[in-house]
Amino acid sequence: MRSYITPMKLLLSLICSTVAVYAQPAFEVASIRPSAPAGDTKVNVGLHIDGARVSFNSLSLKDYIAFAYEVKDHQISGPEWLASERFDIAGTLPPGTERGQVRAMVKNLLAERFGLKLHTESREFPVYAIIRGKGPLKLNTTPADADTDTVETQPKTPVTNVTGGGSRNGVNIDYGAGSWFAFANNKLEGKKLTMERMAQTLARFEDRPVVDMTGLPGNYDFVLEFTPEDYQAMLIRSAVNAGVVLPPQAIHMMETASGDSLMTSIESLGLKLERRKAPLDVLIIDKMERAPTDN
Repeated sequence: MRSYITPMKLLLSLICSTVAVYAQPAFEVASIRPSAPAGDTKVNVGLHIDGARVSFNSLSLKDYIAFAYEVKDHQISGPEWLASERFDIAGTLPPGTERGQVRAMVKNLLAERFGLKLHTESREFPVYAIIRGKGPLKLNTTPADADTDTVETQPKTPVTNVTGGGSRNGVNIDYGAGSWFAFANNKLEGKKLTMERMAQTLARFEDRPVVDMTGLPGNYDFVLEFTPEDYQAMLIRSAVNAGVVLPPQAIHMMETASGDSLMTSIESLGLKLERRKAPLDVLIIDKMERAPTDN
């Protein structure tokens, strides 16, 4: 018996497909342009949301994917140029847009303008796990009910700024609302960071993902101090993780540093950094264009 599509079924199908299309949040207007070349001594990156205006500055395609899909960069598997091709995106939000829809808008923009297609797989990774040490915790805590919580705990804040800078002298990220970290002068200083964000921060400077397994809630202030050799190696590692091509001498310096001062400094806080294996969801990039379609 043949199955026919009645006019009513066709009408319902068209209505449903139209709703599905228009239900996808999208920028009213969006422009994508290659970022200006980074200077020899300093580079600035960031996200700024002010009213209906959204701007991303000097982020790599890998950064945009990580933002849109709410994953870490080590959970993205694709061509190496994902970390090196950088673009500025400026967009206008439709009236009534909720802040949480911006990620979905970026996701749709990547699909439309870069032809992004991907799928998810679970893979086992060697990781560093942050766990509780045997001694007492020596972390300065920020009260959970303070009005200076991190940006994520205040989604209704009218303006959100996440900005960062880096040079041969160090790296810094300002998450807004008093939450930040600075990596300079042989130390890593964090202010009002959750343990998960502390793990994310350390992962920028390490050769494997860092996972929070402490179960500790709240925000913390901390300082980790390193030997000059370990500090320099971590600074080089952060550049490698960001897709920067470095000379063999720098790679050798990175690979020969002991890293002992990081372990010792972590333990001074009552924590421990332990090598483990853990399953992580990974985004597998099936297709993506290196440059966007025209604005």
